[in-house]
Amino acid sequence: MSELKKIYGLWHLEILRYWREKSRIISALIMPLLWLLVFGGGMRGMQIGNVENYQTFMFPGIVGMTLLFSSVWSGVSVIWDREFGFLKEILVAPVSRTSIVIGKALGSGTSALIQGAILLPLSFLVGVHLSPLSAVILLPVMLIIAIGLVCIGLLIASLITSMEGFNFIMSLVIMPLFFTSGALFPLTSAPGWLKTFSYANPLTYGVDALRWATFGENLIIPMQFEILILLAFAAGMVAACSYAFNIRK
Repeated sequence: MSELKKIYGLWHLEILRYWREKSRIISALIMPLLWLLVFGGGMRGMQIGNVENYQTFMFPGIVGMTLLFSSVWSGVSVIWDREFGFLKEILVAPVSRTSIVIGKALGSGTSALIQGAILLPLSFLVGVHLSPLSAVILLPVMLIIAIGLVCIGLLIASLITSMEGFNFIMSLVIMPLFFTSGALFPLTSAPGWLKTFSYANPLTYGVDALRWATFGENLIIPMQFEILILLAFAAGMVAACSYAFNIRK
C-alpha cells in the first residue's frame, strides 16, 4: 500500500504538471487537426477499402500520432527535473526506482490519453461516427499504447543529459515510428522492405487496433494478438526503464 501511495503521488504530480501547461494542451490539438483537415482534405478523393474517404481512413492514425508525440515528448520532464535538482530528490527518496517509473509512466500516459481523447468528439468532422462501444474499446487501447511510448521517452531521457541531445534523438525516434506505422496508408500496398520495418514497429499494431475499434476491421493480425503485443511492449519498456533508473547513481 505504501508503494501504491507513492506511485499515486508521482501520477498526480504528472497530471498537475500537464494541467498547468495550457499551451501544451492547445498545441497538441492543433497539429492533429491540421493533419486531418489540411493534409487529409488534400487527399480526400482517395478511396481506401470500405471507408468513406481518406480523412476517415487516417483518423485512427492521427489519434495514434497524437499519442506518439504526447507520450514520447513527455520524457522531457526527466530532463527538466534533472536540471532543477528535483530528479535527485526523487531518486534518493524512500521509493523504489520501479515505482518511480510506473508512477511517471502512468501519469504521462494518462496525459497522452487525454490528448488523444480530445480528438474523439471531433471525429464527425471527417466522417467518423463513433459508437459508445467504440469509445469504450478505444480508451484502454490508447492507454496501453501511451504507456509503452511514454517509456521510450523516459528511457532516452534517463540516458541523455542535455535538452539539445534529447530533442535530436526524439526527432530520430518519432518520425520513423510514425511513418512506418501505417497511420497514413494501408500496409497492404507498401513495398516489402517497408512492411519489414512496419511489422517491427509496435505503433503499427497500436494504429491497427485503433482502426479496428473505429471501423470494426483491421488489416494485419487478429485484434487479440495485437493487444498482447501492445501489453508485452508496454511491460518490456517499463522493465527497461526500471533497469535504466536502477543503474543511475
